[in-house]
Amino acid sequence: MKDYLVKALAFDGQVRAYAVRTTETVSEAQRRHQTWRTASAALGRSITAGVMMGAMLKGDEKLTIKIKGDGPLGLILVDSNAKGEVRGYVANPNVDFEANEHGKLDVRRAVGTEGTLTVVKDLGLRDFFSGQVPLVSGELGEDFTYYFVTSEQVPSSVGVGVLVNPDDSILAAGGFIFQLMPGTNDETITMIEERLKTIPPISKLVQQGLTPEEILAQLFGKNEVNVLERVPVQFTCTCSKERFAEAIIGLGKAEIDEMIEEDGMAEAHCHFCNAKYHFTREELEGLKKEAK
Repeated sequence: MKDYLVKALAFDGQVRAYAVRTTETVSEAQRRHQTWRTASAALGRSITAGVMMGAMLKGDEKLTIKIKGDGPLGLILVDSNAKGEVRGYVANPNVDFEANEHGKLDVRRAVGTEGTLTVVKDLGLRDFFSGQVPLVSGELGEDFTYYFVTSEQVPSSVGVGVLVNPDDSILAAGGFIFQLMPGTNDETITMIEERLKTIPPISKLVQQGLTPEEILAQLFGKNEVNVLERVPVQFTCTCSKERFAEAIIGLGKAEIDEMIEEDGMAEAHCHFCNAKYHFTREELEGLKKEAK
């Protein structure tokens, strides 16, 4: 099954919901960054939340999620858009711990419990929205839930999960977000709360082969879900050698001259996808001619 996301309404429009399978997307991030198990879980949960938050945007809008905790992972950065495209990285990919008291990967210890979660939405035409909240858990699902309730003032629940194999490869990844619309009745809220108490972890549902539609059916009941749209999801980076060349040109002749004299070449590295681009002396000489 390929990764994809569904947008839906439930309970006659009282609830807005998103569910996504991100196994291959998180796998691609793991392969590119060679993350260890606990780092993979943290990055994967962040990427999964980022995909669903991107699905809330329109057209060419995009957003950036920045998670900075006091744990050894350091910064987690994720970019996503409304087209199901996402990329991300973690400052220290080589973090892993023994399982926590619940037998799960100790994401809280890796991320830390002191720090911030920041979301910046680029809405186009130089229109930006920025919201920031303190980390409340470090498990990330609870932190994203707190972000929606506090920063966007929308009653929400966020579930994100990643299962990692002993060899660091990704076994399953996915998530859901649902949000209560104004006027949601108490009966619906009580029903959802009871289902949340009994539903298995989201990563287990993905591992069992449930589709995003079936995950929402588990949450709300099969007859309560109205699927509006399906969106393919993939790890996509916008970097290229041409973009880095433009950046080098922007440095100016003097700095390019310094590169040529000191190293005789240059290598650019994209943090988001770990790609490297090599520039020879001849290429640098050509870029210098274009520089101011």
